[in-house]
Amino acid sequence: MSEEIHGCECREDIRQRRLGRKVYRLAAVTFGLLCILQAGLNVSLRLCQKSREDANHVFKNMAEERDKLEKKMTMFGEYSQQGWVYFNNSFYYISLLENSWEDSRSDCLQRGADLVIINSKEEQEFARHFRKPMWIGLTDQETEGKWKWVDGTPLTMSYWGTEEPNSHKGSNEDCGEIKFFDEENNWNDKPCETKNVWMCEKTMSF
Repeated sequence: MSEEIHGCECREDIRQRRLGRKVYRLAAVTFGLLCILQAGLNVSLRLCQKSREDANHVFKNMAEERDKLEKKMTMFGEYSQQGWVYFNNSFYYISLLENSWEDSRSDCLQRGADLVIINSKEEQEFARHFRKPMWIGLTDQETEGKWKWVDGTPLTMSYWGTEEPNSHKGSNEDCGEIKFFDEENNWNDKPCETKNVWMCEKTMSF
């Protein structure tokens, strides 16, 4: 009888240990799955956060571009009504009156601009398009023969007409103008007190 009881106890003990191992394995698997799920959730949260940050960055850039466009359109409207012409990130104004080079420059400065500085072939062609003699922002008043633009930069690329500049007949031709507008090289030096129309330039940054 005692042997039967002992055998039953042994079998019960074995069953309990097997059950314990199963529970342990189940708990381990469950814990592993929870760890994987947690890792997945962490990745998802990071991706969601990054996506949200990226979206906010895109929206911010779009808002900035919209503001720039609105500013640009407002400027276009205002300057166009005042007679300015837009070309390659600058506005240009051609005077209706004639004046000396100095007074012409003063007018440009009062408009928040300056006499035009021509620093590209495209800009030269644009200025020539108006087909009229006019002052540009070029002078050698400081040192004879050393031509500079009104912003102080030296002349490096020029479109002087044939045999120009020449201080014709010894006169003080210290200011530059566009004169021979039918030709690509059409600059001329002229006495600064001569009356001429003029071109102002206002460089824009948007």
